[in-house]
Amino acid sequence: MDLLAPSITTTPTTRARAGAQAATTRLLFIDNLRWVMILLVISQHAAVTYSNQGKWYYNEPTHLNRLEEFIFYTYEVFLQTFFMGILFFVAGYFVPGAYNRKGPRRFVKDRAYRLGLPTLLYMFFLAPITGYLGAYRRAAGDPIRTFLHEYSQYILRGKFILGTGPLWFCVVLLIFCCIYAAWRILIPSEPPPSAQGPATPRPFPRNVAILGFIGIIALATFFIRLSWPVGTNFYNMQFCYFPQYVAFFIAGILAYRFNWLITITTSTGKRWGLIALVGGLAFWVALLILGGAFNGQTAAYPGGWHWQSLALSTLEAFAGVGISLSLLTLFRESFNSQGPRVNGRRAAFFSANAFAVYVFHAPILIAICRTMAGWHGEALLKFAVATLLTFAVTNALSAAIFRRIPLLKNIL
Repeated sequence: MDLLAPSITTTPTTRARAGAQAATTRLLFIDNLRWVMILLVISQHAAVTYSNQGKWYYNEPTHLNRLEEFIFYTYEVFLQTFFMGILFFVAGYFVPGAYNRKGPRRFVKDRAYRLGLPTLLYMFFLAPITGYLGAYRRAAGDPIRTFLHEYSQYILRGKFILGTGPLWFCVVLLIFCCIYAAWRILIPSEPPPSAQGPATPRPFPRNVAILGFIGIIALATFFIRLSWPVGTNFYNMQFCYFPQYVAFFIAGILAYRFNWLITITTSTGKRWGLIALVGGLAFWVALLILGGAFNGQTAAYPGGWHWQSLALSTLEAFAGVGISLSLLTLFRESFNSQGPRVNGRRAAFFSANAFAVYVFHAPILIAICRTMAGWHGEALLKFAVATLLTFAVTNALSAAIFRRIPLLKNIL
């Protein structure tokens, strides 16, 4: 296996189809990838609910055995390596074209409208409902009166500032977009990227460059965790993961400019996916054994001058980049349609509702988990059921109600 082989070609048919699609229509495989990542967002929050490995609105008391703990922890760690990074990559990919079409003023105004309004909706409406559902006990008295009291305290004490919930993503993305607009104004590109579509394809970076990209993310992650270890946040933003978010957003911008979604080969995606999954899992198990996690010694992993923190940062960067490359090529080759068949119609439905599902999933997930609290099933089974139910119910409500509300239909 030649890890330094250039990645400059792909299947001619796929290249022509994807190239034409990139210039003239929606990239359906990106739409499909996006809604699948949002499904994984729901699953991550459901996993935190039943594993108690992380902070969330509601953590159900569970008694997990060692195998269940390992499965949950491994799932959450590996999911964290790529799912939000891919969403930032996708967002970054569409930023240059939007800026070129609209100009700086309209671009920023549009992003503030489409990202800011959903965030305000969540902060002032959905967050207090979600928090109440997570904390409410049936013996607490009149639920309406209790909620109104809690809501008044939420507003008067300024707690809404911390109430972005999952919409922290929109806040950060808005900041990234404003920085991009300022950069384009201060440093005009020569020649500017095309407003009609991506530029002529350029060779996808060689594997040595990919390794360098991984190394930069890993080192930046390690150093930022000296001050902001895993589990800490600033106004609901977890800086411990930001090096990857910034890097993937920039990579998305470059992918648009150089049309890397076309030039990345299927073999490159498969190779990196295989290395990330097999090598990453082996590295993960070794890290748990050698780092003392199986003996309850976990304090060195979140951050600080510890080799365990450096190793975890490296694993996250390595697995995140490898899995992301694999998913991009997999969806381009195998899930690049939303046709009239049943599966195509479902994909189109999920794609249309994807952002609304992201915005509204938290209170629905908490309500479903609280409803299932009396079911004494296995935590892994309840996690799977809660994930799928939340995804189905939120999609249905988004199509039937949320995206039909006049103020929301243009931003969801």
